[in-house]
Amino acid sequence: MIVYEAPKWVPQLPNRPDNIPIGDFVLNPAYGRADPNKSNPPYVCGLTGKTYSVTEVASRVELAARAIKNVLKIDDIHKGGQAAGFSQWERVVGVYSINCIDYVPLCYAVHRVNGITSPANAAYNADELAYQLRDSKTRVLFTCVPLLDTAIQAANAEGVKIPKENIFLLPIPDVVTTEEMRRKAQGFRTFDDLVEEGKKLKEVEPLRWGKGYSREKVAFVSYSSGTSGLPKGVLISHFNIITNVLQVAEYSKSFRDSRGPTKVLALLPQSHIYALVVINQTEPFMGNSAVVLPKFELQSFLTCIQNFKLSFLFLVPPLMIVMAKNKAILDKFDLSSVKYIMTGAAPLTEELSLEMTKLYPGMKVVQGYGMTESSTVVSFTSGVDIWHGSSGCILPGIKCRVVNAQGQDVGENEPGELLVSADNVVIGYLNNQKANDETFIVEHGHRWLRTGDETIVKKSSSGNQHLFIVDRLKELIKISGFQVAPAELEGHLLNHPKVADCAVIPVPNERTGELPKAFVVLNPGYEASKETAAEIMKWVADHKSKHKRLGGGVEFIDIIPKSPSGKILRRLLRDKERENRKKEGAKL
Repeated sequence: MIVYEAPKWVPQLPNRPDNIPIGDFVLNPAYGRADPNKSNPPYVCGLTGKTYSVTEVASRVELAARAIKNVLKIDDIHKGGQAAGFSQWERVVGVYSINCIDYVPLCYAVHRVNGITSPANAAYNADELAYQLRDSKTRVLFTCVPLLDTAIQAANAEGVKIPKENIFLLPIPDVVTTEEMRRKAQGFRTFDDLVEEGKKLKEVEPLRWGKGYSREKVAFVSYSSGTSGLPKGVLISHFNIITNVLQVAEYSKSFRDSRGPTKVLALLPQSHIYALVVINQTEPFMGNSAVVLPKFELQSFLTCIQNFKLSFLFLVPPLMIVMAKNKAILDKFDLSSVKYIMTGAAPLTEELSLEMTKLYPGMKVVQGYGMTESSTVVSFTSGVDIWHGSSGCILPGIKCRVVNAQGQDVGENEPGELLVSADNVVIGYLNNQKANDETFIVEHGHRWLRTGDETIVKKSSSGNQHLFIVDRLKELIKISGFQVAPAELEGHLLNHPKVADCAVIPVPNERTGELPKAFVVLNPGYEASKETAAEIMKWVADHKSKHKRLGGGVEFIDIIPKSPSGKILRRLLRDKERENRKKEGAKL
């Protein structure tokens, strides 16, 4: 067995408490968080500047927990926990909202009464939300004014039936609502209302978790992006998140300035594991402010960076493409405070990483790798050893293997599936034993997560082992025995001056099995013509091996379908291609 671990210069992972909820770990200095008196406020609204101190957030969590206990009709918070009583799945609270400063404190308040939170993608329609509410047995739903109509429709769906009195609103700035939205929201109680109610209610007694209980106690049931089939509920324990918060914090000591607190961008959807754990829990634990924006708009994004002097931008590759294509606009703002751009959730190509470094030399580009099933981060780039295209070095406390199609371990520079074993690997999937059996395996005395990602371990000139994520194994295009990663071709296409965005999928071919086809969004001012398509195909043919050429052609579209985290939804493009081929077949 060949095992890859963190470099020797990375601090060892300290012992962690395994009998407390994640909220206590992040907010209580007794467990190692930065001194609250020397910390920045955990969450700051990037539009209004509204915020609460660490102490105020902790107080709001406690007060809201008193009211939520009543809403869930809980007589004894310990029943449904370790004590016999009723299932913990009778205390599931859904969160379907755009980003706001009370999102994570709400989750902590639910955990305070032994409950579970289920964050839902704010881009969901009513049917998608209803599926998650039904699957997770959600009893109470928190939403926000702009999403209220969809939330009500989902709450009334068959098999869900959440009553109106169990639907609450998270406070968000008026600027992202309309007068009509606010009128419809009258009569619904808010998180602020629950905090006020809590002031008149009896204190919630302390949780009595025995040693090891936070390893098995579910904190979040988060749903996978569902790029194929229905989304799966992922059971994430309190200890999973405590572990990853500390892994990221310890690793960050190797290159981030810890002389004082700073402010970071919290723009990515708080329902997504990357934002939920790395941005909105690890950063406050380190004493920093997560400056929250509800959605991406270039002007408000740049204004926020300038006004709050953000030092660290957590982004996804599509947002970096926007930055690369709009340098003239960015140059009008003072972005000198930005020291690092951290990208994750979808592959960042070497070409885009180098382009960003060239355009913005004052900003170091680092990339992380992780997934919901690893409670987020497995590896990320240290600022002291940046290798463009790499996902960096492994975090402390994590063991990795790379295995080929025959299940044999492979060494450096050989591709294979990445396997991960660590305390941040989740409990498993909700009500899906088949997926559990396929994804989590026990070998050599360890439980391993099969990531489904083709990976190569390479050693940098500094002697550190880096992970290079090639692509999803199921998304590799197989051409006459060769394997082609769509991400490689996409990264190259984005360097073409006429290409604004793109995605590559396989299309069937009798002779080769499959061929790459590119869906392309053109920059403004360029015509979607046969000549442009031929030019783009030549761009690939001139720079890539013969089997990587766009034998499937080029199709121009208005927008590339993506998840909120920036992952290309290739399934939708494959469906589109399949329908087109059916129509062509019917014509023939």
